[in-house]
Amino acid sequence: MTEVETVKKKIAALRNQINYHNHRYHVLDDPEISDAEYDAFMIELKKLEESYPDLITADSPTQRVGAQPVAAFGVVVHPRPLLSLANTFSDQDLDAWYKRLTGLVPGQKIDFVCEPKIDGLAVALTYEDGIFTVGATRGNGYQGENITQNLKTIRSIPLSVSPQAPQRFEVRGEAYLPKKGLKKINEERAAEKLPLFANPRNAAAGSVRQLDPRVTAGRPLDIFIYALGWSEGGDMPATHWETMQYLKALGFKINSNVARCRDLDQVKAYCRDWGGRREELPYDVDGVVIKVNSIALQEELGSVGHDPRWAIAFKYPAVQGTTRLIDIGINVGRTGSLNPYAVLEPVSIGGVTIKQATLHNEEDIHRKDLRIGDWVLVQRAGEVIPEIVEPIISRRTGEEKIFHMPPTCPVCGAEVLKPEGEAIHRCTNTACPAQALEAIKHFAGKGAMDIDGMGEKLCTALFEQGLVKDSGDLYYLTREQLIKLDRLGEKSAARVLASLDASKQRPLAQLYFALGIPNVGEETAAILARQFPGIDKLAAVGAEELMNIPSIGPKISDGILAFFRQPQNVSIIEKLRKAGVSMESAEQPAGDLPLSGVEFVITGRLELSGRQEMEARIRSLGGKAASDVTRRTDYVVAGSDPGSKLARARSLGIKILNEKEFLTLLESHDGGETKQAKLL
Repeated sequence: MTEVETVKKKIAALRNQINYHNHRYHVLDDPEISDAEYDAFMIELKKLEESYPDLITADSPTQRVGAQPVAAFGVVVHPRPLLSLANTFSDQDLDAWYKRLTGLVPGQKIDFVCEPKIDGLAVALTYEDGIFTVGATRGNGYQGENITQNLKTIRSIPLSVSPQAPQRFEVRGEAYLPKKGLKKINEERAAEKLPLFANPRNAAAGSVRQLDPRVTAGRPLDIFIYALGWSEGGDMPATHWETMQYLKALGFKINSNVARCRDLDQVKAYCRDWGGRREELPYDVDGVVIKVNSIALQEELGSVGHDPRWAIAFKYPAVQGTTRLIDIGINVGRTGSLNPYAVLEPVSIGGVTIKQATLHNEEDIHRKDLRIGDWVLVQRAGEVIPEIVEPIISRRTGEEKIFHMPPTCPVCGAEVLKPEGEAIHRCTNTACPAQALEAIKHFAGKGAMDIDGMGEKLCTALFEQGLVKDSGDLYYLTREQLIKLDRLGEKSAARVLASLDASKQRPLAQLYFALGIPNVGEETAAILARQFPGIDKLAAVGAEELMNIPSIGPKISDGILAFFRQPQNVSIIEKLRKAGVSMESAEQPAGDLPLSGVEFVITGRLELSGRQEMEARIRSLGGKAASDVTRRTDYVVAGSDPGSKLARARSLGIKILNEKEFLTLLESHDGGETKQAKLL
């Protein structure tokens, strides 16, 4: 045996020993050796790897700590979305959820799996050929941040697993900071005169999202794995309970308090039990996660919006306190929404000083009978976001003031509209400084005018330097103005100007959507473009005519009428017209279009075309691009890694197309053939 082979064998033995003791210490909480003995193994391994750097592998225990700081977080696309959970707060809410489940799968016996809901940060861990390769945050559910190097510092995450594991798979878990860890970190931060972390969730999120993994390594983070996200190769267990035991056998840390419940009564008992005992746990718990046990039933139940139907979070009561409501302020959101908030006398609740609280909307304020000057009961909803529960009426003096939403925008003075059926008041001026920048980003973005090179950073730079005050100003930018901006050279400036010029001929539906008319999304914009093939026709329309159009209700109608009443919006349109932006089209009436009345759902990752481009083509031919598979769905277009929507489509007998078949279908209709002649 050569010297290298001997060293290689020694390194493998040391790694096996270290991984074994890591698992016993960080996963089983049952160490077999002292810290000094463990450190000796690590020192020996590091010395051997330093002498033989070619033998260092990504899953070596030495690679957990000391990686170079990443320049910025990259984006990870989740092959299967990380959905959020709907919340429930009482036995009655659980009864209602159970009734919905049994109504969707009548006659099916349902059992459940429950576990404490950890107050931490959701992450996804991908393994390939047994090696941990990618770690990401939940992000928006579809895309997250790549925090692989930081997650490698969490010693309860195995860097490699048994060869018996699937070839590629993803597990999902909650990274968290134990109570003792939070106390220790805050003591250190206080000594350094740094702001303290408000709660374990903030501390965990702040620790995991460090640009320097060495900072993360210095914090005592831990993790519980709570689900298998997806897998390739090998048969997986048929139930969530069996899956959890399988993941535990692979070496993942599973919460020891996870339990299988035969029926809803056992679920309620579990929630009550841990509600009274959660302070005993070494980590913060804000509720219980309840999941349908059968994987097949999970697939059949599917999801609604961003929430799976087959799982729910039972939330425990929030921490509460009393203080005075000093005033009610207004923030203007990016879509023009007027968002009231409470200005409070500072009060400490659960160790956090609360100075402001959410008020949702005017209706909520009046429903609770909140008045400026009231003493109020405040709680940290979900133990994070402060909100006012109710006024303490017995302490009123008669000097309290009833709140009313202002009739004009507090930022720009434009008319404020409260659309029928909505609880939110909105500023109708898209040039309002509070929302102007977001309106410009929207106008230039995908699905709208699609101006190549005009991303968020460039829009922000143009707005902050006063070169662009509204969307109409984009078309008057010059080469000289652009090349003066940081990191924008001649080629980039030329590309932006060329894309601006090309965008002048975008379809009218894209212009209608780009203008940011309240409540007008891409589907509605396509309908309006067919009904009003010229912007002047849309601007002159009356409420009665709008309401006669299918899919146009009072909310959308009010938004359109208010939009064209604002001089600022009319001014933007005139700027666009003068710049040569197309304001008319020869759209066919909706009923004459070949895909009129046909509903599509696109799922999975597409290779040949972008999702937004495909959905725009569907709408241009009169079809509907929906997000959820229902009995009304005519076609499901399945890319790679399609997820539960494909299973739902199969169960309903819906026609499934691959990407090539779908594009062939669209191309067959570009000539205008009728729906009946061409649909498969």
